[in-house]
Amino acid sequence: MADTDRDARHKARMQRKKAVVDASIAAADEERGLLLVNTGTGKGKSSAAFGVLARALGHGMKCAVVQFIKNRSDTGEEAFFRNSPNVTWHVMGDGFTWETQDNAKDMATARAAWEQVLVYLRDPAIGLVILDEFTYTLKYGWLTLDEVLPEIDARPAMQHVIITGRAAPDGLLEIADTVTEMTLLKHAYQAGVKAMPGIEW
Repeated sequence: MADTDRDARHKARMQRKKAVVDASIAAADEERGLLLVNTGTGKGKSSAAFGVLARALGHGMKCAVVQFIKNRSDTGEEAFFRNSPNVTWHVMGDGFTWETQDNAKDMATARAAWEQVLVYLRDPAIGLVILDEFTYTLKYGWLTLDEVLPEIDARPAMQHVIITGRAAPDGLLEIADTVTEMTLLKHAYQAGVKAMPGIEW
């Protein structure tokens, strides 16, 4: 096949594709706050949320991060984002459940963190709220979908919410606008490499 024929066929394909893409973009004309869920067994759920945090800050939005489960304040992301006057950051966990081994305490901690989230979900000045590692509160029954979903649904119309964590329940997935499932194919930890600063924390 001559190069001119190949180029002509490629151009025709791209013209057809452009027409489809342009029509899809034109049809998506609603503007409102979105609920995103990053779940799955793979790495990157929180990292992806913090990437969106950077994007939101670039647009001048006020943002809040509430971390469930996690209890360390020496992470690179916190050190970086705390420098922004438009970010409020809360580390409100007690650590991994296999470390705490105290369900009642974990429940109380999760509920305290949820109360902090409610402050932001009811504040129209906040453009983005990240509930990091939140799915575990639902998995372990510390919070219920019946109490959580109405609050998320009642948030300010233009407020975005990102929820991260493994095993997101079906009820949460059903109301989410965008769901991304991270799938683990390979992890350095499995080869005996310890968690490295700048990559894992």
